[in-house]
Amino acid sequence: RDYSKIFAKMGLLEKIKEIEAEMARTQKNKATEYHLGNLKAKLAKYRSQLLEPSSKGGDKGEGFEVSKYGNARVSMIGFPSVGKSTLLNTLTTTKSETAAYEFTTLTCIPGVIHYKEAKIQLLDLPGIIEGAAHGRGRGR
Repeated sequence: RDYSKIFAKMGLLEKIKEIEAEMARTQKNKATEYHLGNLKAKLAKYRSQLLEPSSKGGDKGEGFEVSKYGNARVSMIGFPSVGKSTLLNTLTTTKSETAAYEFTTLTCIPGVIHYKEAKIQLLDLPGIIEGAAHGRGRGR
C-alpha cells in the first residue's frame, strides 16, 4: 500500500480546511475581492486534486473516486435540489455550493464529521435523474 498518497490526501483535507477558515474570517468588500478570488481558486485546485478520476468500469461513462479518509464513509444519494449540499454544509466545515437551481453540485464534494473519537467522511454526490447514463443532467 502506498501510504505517501494517503498522507498527501490527508494534507489536502487540512489545506482545504485552512482555506475555508480563512475565507470565513475574511470580510467581503472591494479591498478583499482579489484575495477571496485567489482563495476560491486554491480551494477548487485542492478539491480537484482530492478527487481522482476512476479508471474502472470501461465505457460506463464518467465517474469519480475519492480517497477514503477517517473511520467510515457515507455517500448522500438523491434527486437534485433535495438538500444534500445543505446537509453537508450543516454537519461539516466543508462549504458545498447551494443554489435555487438543479445540478449545483456537478462532482463529488467530500466533508468530514467529527463524532466523539471517530472521523466520518460524508460525500455529497450530484443529484440522480432518469436518463443520466445517456448524458442527461450536469447542466444539459
